[in-house]
Amino acid sequence: MWDDGRHKYNVSSFIGEIDELLLGERFSAFDQSTLDNLIGTLRQRGNSNATINRKMAALSKLLRKAHKMGDIHSLPEFRRQKERAGRIRFLERDEEARLFAAIKTRSEDAYRLSVFLVDSGCRLGEALGLIWNDIQEHRVSFWITKSGRSRTIPMTERVKEVIKLPPTEGRRPKGPFTKLSQAQFRAIWNDAKAEVGLGADDQVVPHILRHTCASRLVQGGIDIRRVQMWLGHQTLSMTMRYAHLATNDLDGCVIVLETPRSAQPAGKCEGSMFSSPVTTPSSPTAERKQRDETAAAKESPKAPRKNSKTK
Repeated sequence: MWDDGRHKYNVSSFIGEIDELLLGERFSAFDQSTLDNLIGTLRQRGNSNATINRKMAALSKLLRKAHKMGDIHSLPEFRRQKERAGRIRFLERDEEARLFAAIKTRSEDAYRLSVFLVDSGCRLGEALGLIWNDIQEHRVSFWITKSGRSRTIPMTERVKEVIKLPPTEGRRPKGPFTKLSQAQFRAIWNDAKAEVGLGADDQVVPHILRHTCASRLVQGGIDIRRVQMWLGHQTLSMTMRYAHLATNDLDGCVIVLETPRSAQPAGKCEGSMFSSPVTTPSSPTAERKQRDETAAAKESPKAPRKNSKTK
């Protein structure tokens, strides 16, 4: 039911823990109270809502399969637990330089892969699964993706360089990064990050390169829809996690807040959604002109009234 990889390993662990909590009980129906008790036990164990959601997603998929096969005849309602939007960690330029230098001393292939990941924003599995036919001229296509939707993006100059394999003897590999496995790359990554003083930061994992790419796109003024297309997110809500980094459009607000109203140039309020004909003051010249016109109208003699009667 799950493809080979780290996710499958995690799912196996989740299912094993749930089996332990249910004490190996056999059942033909999985009712709502059983599910609620299971979630309560996980919470007592210190599981966060995010962790509970991952475990319940695995259980839900397993039970739906069992229901289709006729092994159970009723399913509970799986309600997603509310998750907090945590802080997104990304690499600063100097952190990237130090980390990549340490990776390069250990493995040229791992270094090339690191550069590709941070400039393309793809997932580790997507990069490792690339074959040469996926790279055409200045673009790279990802066919095997988490969302199941393929996408094609242009390559940076740096990416164009790192996908070129150094001249070696022997048969050419199937793709630019097929010499590495996920386990090998993660081992090199962990050694390198420990060397540069990032070993204690549990958020500095290979996936941080995807966050770094997304953050740089948003901070560079790329609109959120294009960032979604670049990353291959299935929904815009996933990309909106980076929207708070797009603060350039708010810079004009600081000028308004720091400048007293009396010191703002005349006419700035005209046409504003907050201006009002009652509260907007007129200029002194206009007020004098209006007073003179009113006084002149009062002093001018009245024209004689015409008599409609004929003599």
